[in-house]
Amino acid sequence: MWFDRINWADIGTALGQTLTMVGISLTLTVLIGLPLGILLFVTGKGQPFAKPIGYGALSFVLNIIRSVPFIILLIVLMPVTVLITGTSLGIRGVIFPLVIGTSPFFARLVETALREVDRGVIEASLAMGASPAQTIFRAVLPEALPGLIAAVTVTAIVLVDYTAMSGAIGGGGLGDLAIRYGYHRFQTEIMLVCVIVLILLVQLIQASGNSLVTRFTRR
Repeated sequence: MWFDRINWADIGTALGQTLTMVGISLTLTVLIGLPLGILLFVTGKGQPFAKPIGYGALSFVLNIIRSVPFIILLIVLMPVTVLITGTSLGIRGVIFPLVIGTSPFFARLVETALREVDRGVIEASLAMGASPAQTIFRAVLPEALPGLIAAVTVTAIVLVDYTAMSGAIGGGGLGDLAIRYGYHRFQTEIMLVCVIVLILLVQLIQASGNSLVTRFTRR
């Protein structure tokens, strides 16, 4: 049978590498992208700390990074990646560009989630004497929690996509295995298994995210 030629230990190792890259990168992306998203929201038009110039500058920088295709970003960042991590290969060499590539994307999703909070919640909080900072952290963020969870879910799926793409430059994980064996060595069965595992992983992330959004949505 065709699957007798598959080394399942390699599949397991590649899956572990993909999960490691997604887990570490997602954590760092949230730590960087959440404050950036909050900053975009509060400095936007009509918000508590509205700063049109600051908002425009930050928005411009984030849009530039988001405009670069990830495979190009991987290559462009190679010198910086080597300077920071000592290598541009494997898990260690891929996490930095993954975080740079997804943080602006997540920041925009955070900004969108915060904007969807009912304006009345902000006005009521300010009317009760809360400071703008207290309004953001005690009223807006809790109210936007389902949207923020959805943003994390979408970003995690994008990271799975990016980790597979990073296999093109030896980034490790399922994408790397699929390209090395499925493309360069014409072992189609390994590529097929890698694709199936990636599909199942995305389905699992989406189902988990949907479950959490439903749980924290106030109806």
